[in-house]
Amino acid sequence: MTGPLGGIKIFDLTRVLAGPSCVQILGDLGADVIKIERPNAGDDTRKSGPPFVKDMNGNETSESAYYLAANRNKQSVTLDLTSKEGQALARRMIAKCDVLVENFKVGNLAKYRLSYNDLKDDFPNLIYCSITGFGQTGPLAKQPGYDFMAQGMGGLMSITGPTDGEPHRVGVPIADLTAGLWAAIAINAALRHQSVTGQGQHLDISLLDTQVATLSIQGLNYLSSGETPGLLGNAHPNIVPYQVFPTSDGNIIVAVGNDAQFKRFAAFIGTPELAEKKEFATNEHRVRNRERLTIILNEIMAEKTSQHWLEGLESIKVSCGPINQIDQVFENEQVLARDMKIQMDHPLSAEPVDLIGNPIKMSATPPTYRRPPPTMGEHTDDILSDLLGLSDNDLAGLKERGVI
Repeated sequence: MTGPLGGIKIFDLTRVLAGPSCVQILGDLGADVIKIERPNAGDDTRKSGPPFVKDMNGNETSESAYYLAANRNKQSVTLDLTSKEGQALARRMIAKCDVLVENFKVGNLAKYRLSYNDLKDDFPNLIYCSITGFGQTGPLAKQPGYDFMAQGMGGLMSITGPTDGEPHRVGVPIADLTAGLWAAIAINAALRHQSVTGQGQHLDISLLDTQVATLSIQGLNYLSSGETPGLLGNAHPNIVPYQVFPTSDGNIIVAVGNDAQFKRFAAFIGTPELAEKKEFATNEHRVRNRERLTIILNEIMAEKTSQHWLEGLESIKVSCGPINQIDQVFENEQVLARDMKIQMDHPLSAEPVDLIGNPIKMSATPPTYRRPPPTMGEHTDDILSDLLGLSDNDLAGLKERGVI
């Protein structure tokens, strides 16, 4: 048993990012993952590049960095689900698994007799997790959904971007990633239920639902006040000052979390009287007078260097920080100390490939990195022979018929 999910088998019918990121989390926690891919095609993201993994001669392979981001700790099996033989093999593998995760459009797996309704009676203990754009119900259920659409429809873009500019998407597919996180949480809860009752269930996770949930304080600001939030740039809707400030040589983040911090902050920047003025003395008043205070602070902060402000504010325990480029992130001593950059050997690469580590830290059963992201169909023969007992002749016949 490796990790808290050691011994759990997952039948992975996901591709692109939301589903694969969910299953990678479970794989890191010890689950045994069988990733099903279309023969001669595979996961769409294998070709989502450049950049691609380079082989020993420096040539680009078919494995993209995008694919590497969400597919470690999995075994890849190529299987044609459009064929009856492929469907039969899928069912035989599902019978050996605890969890099935899929992100097909609503209704698509019914064509292959692999929908939840097709499987629930034969496999009553199966946890079946569906990740879609809009969920299994509602007027948009059958429409395809993508991260960009979820960020837009779910309101995130309407509060992201400069005050005088257009709405922006977040720089990573945050709707996909949060849907994957919620799915992983739901699967762990369902596994607990399964262990107590022996019963499986259907988990219905959607990008739109999880994006709406992620609105958090901004969503509640609207629901409580009836006022629609708008673009605030890098400012916080409920705390001031809590934003990016220009310095004489760049930009830094300053996050003044309470009135005591603001008093120390005002004294350090040379304007202790700001903390005594009624319009700025409390956070409530600072939020109401955000624009006036920001103009004053922008002028002061621009007079000195980022290093001056960072060192000084840290010394008085006012939260602040740099705005790192991605290369700086992976050179940061704290990031490296926390093992957020890892390396794994890869069968197509001459050198170990760099990957982003799992952020979960557990004292007794930490995440483990047992398998690099697999090449397409890398484990087909092993899984079908070891798990299902197929012979070499069986495998050869399946290959000839294009089933695997």
